[in-house]
Amino acid sequence: MYEYIKGQIAQISTEYVVVDHQGIGYQLFMPNPFVMSSKQGELVTIYTYQYVREDQLTLFGFPTMEEKLLFMKLLSVSGIGPKGALAILAAGAPEQVIQAIENENDTFLTKFPGVGKKTARQMILDLKGKLQDVVPDYFPNLFADPNKANLSEWHEMEEALLALKALGYSERELKKIEPVLKKESLSTDEYIKKGLQLMLKLS
Repeated sequence: MYEYIKGQIAQISTEYVVVDHQGIGYQLFMPNPFVMSSKQGELVTIYTYQYVREDQLTLFGFPTMEEKLLFMKLLSVSGIGPKGALAILAAGAPEQVIQAIENENDTFLTKFPGVGKKTARQMILDLKGKLQDVVPDYFPNLFADPNKANLSEWHEMEEALLALKALGYSERELKKIEPVLKKESLSTDEYIKKGLQLMLKLS
């Protein structure tokens, strides 16, 4: 019903954001609401998916259309509901999820909450070869040479650390996770997700 909502970020919680559009606050459940922390109070566009069941009416929000499309593809897999699809998008970099499906890496897929061997195989069966058409521009380097250095990785990690600091984490806490983050090759948002996962393990 709703393709997107444009408004100001009025509130951010661990599970959702509230977008104020013309005086109405829309609660949008997101994979990682904290990626919007730098935009709080700003005018943003969030792509939405309305999930309707007899006992549930929920709006899910995504910063990009590509992430929304990937969410919808995951929902089409038997055994994966909206919470499971959100958990996959939140806990793993979408590019890594797509790579795992394309490479039939069910061991990687079973690392996500609620995804067992059977569901992982179903994901591969249903989605392999179909995701590149859905997100052709989202992962332009998906099948590029993995040995090529990404010159922006360091800058992106630094931006992620600054974002985590803005969320209230101390320099001492950030120093504990920095060596782990340095081993990864991720985007800024993905570094933030990874950092949040590591912080939760420390707490």
